[in-house]
Amino acid sequence: MVLDNLGSALRSSMKKLVSKVLIDKKAVDEFIKDIQKALISADVDVKLVFELTKKIKDRILEDKSFSKKEQIIRIVYEELVSFLGTGSSISFKKKPYKILLVGLFGSGKTTTAGKLGLKIKKKGYKTCLLALDTYRAAAVKQLKQVGKGAGVTVYGSEKEKKAKKVVKDFKDDWAKFDVVIGDSAGRDALDKSLIKEVKDISKEFKPDEVLLVIPADIGQSARKQAEAFKEALKINGVIISKLDSTAKGGGALTACAVSGAPVKFVGVGEGVSDLESFKPENFVSRLLGMGDLETLLEKAREELDEDKMKEVGERFLSGKFNFLDLYEQLSAMGKLGSMSKLLSFIPGIGGMKLPMDKLNIQEENVKKFKVIMDSMTLAELEEPKTLNRSRIERLAKGSGTSVGDVRELIKQYNTMKNMMKKMQGGNLKKMMKKLGIKDMKALEDMASGMGLQ
Repeated sequence: MVLDNLGSALRSSMKKLVSKVLIDKKAVDEFIKDIQKALISADVDVKLVFELTKKIKDRILEDKSFSKKEQIIRIVYEELVSFLGTGSSISFKKKPYKILLVGLFGSGKTTTAGKLGLKIKKKGYKTCLLALDTYRAAAVKQLKQVGKGAGVTVYGSEKEKKAKKVVKDFKDDWAKFDVVIGDSAGRDALDKSLIKEVKDISKEFKPDEVLLVIPADIGQSARKQAEAFKEALKINGVIISKLDSTAKGGGALTACAVSGAPVKFVGVGEGVSDLESFKPENFVSRLLGMGDLETLLEKAREELDEDKMKEVGERFLSGKFNFLDLYEQLSAMGKLGSMSKLLSFIPGIGGMKLPMDKLNIQEENVKKFKVIMDSMTLAELEEPKTLNRSRIERLAKGSGTSVGDVRELIKQYNTMKNMMKKMQGGNLKKMMKKLGIKDMKALEDMASGMGLQ
């Protein structure tokens, strides 16, 4: 999960507070100090930290019912959301809608261009990338490689040295698309030459949106950079890249919000589909371990064939599924991310101290199970009961696994089948209640979602 250290520290401090028999002013003071330590450790500006925690403390103490767990969690949630600013999306009002990505060298613009192109493409818009970095060696080749991975067309010339010329030369080509994303050159520092070049490109390209790409590990200088780019280029928003690779991404997030440059997307992984729309409410909810079903469902809609998954899901719930259906489900999970990442979206589970070693083993098992099923005949996939001793031995040898691995797959299959049968007849709600998964309709339910009650 992004900013895992910060989220863990915040959840720990809240659990420590609500576990006290008596929540008095002294307990609240200790709680505020814990939050301050967590935020400062995540590279959030000290002055901003004290401003935020003062608001949280004042609201807690001003509320006559401040000893209530739900109220404290509500206040922390609301103040963190307010602190991060408002979310901002992109509306494609014209065709082609042109987006220009800017930023310093090493910020991750090229990779982000591919991620953004794929995300927009999945929304049904015909999208292409335009290589406007004519300085860096192999920049065009890299963008084409990224575009290939994202499944979007890339226009650019490895010989052309003037970005304005690239815009002119390929105008007739990208004019056929709904959205065009320009990947501009970066510099080691924000200097006059960079500003001049981007302004020249902007005059020729005439972007409808200028997005600044800032890496999460940039820390406190994110604010200065966001303000400088905004003043020089009138940027519309920010994409924070590499948020998964650092525990100190809090500085970049808050600096951008304070500078008045809204964060529109965050890069949360190395995969081409690991780009999420930034919504402060959802982000804080995951940070505090309350889950984020909205983002999970959005990701599922982007990655999965809804009709196909509905059909497979119905077979699963009826208990009438085979290895072909199981393979489809395992493949679908792989598209959505790792087991630990998926669990962070689920209310009540994201805040738990998950056994990461066991989760990693589970992910390895999923890969192993798919290899075993790849070695099965169609008859075996359709009818798992046909797997006798000799077939199990053949599968182990053919897949390069062990007999124990094949038997474990069969065991898991049978366990899932039995569980689905138990869910029939109205038992699903009972099982969800037993697992502690509840419908979070209001902020008062957040404490339950975190397992604090």
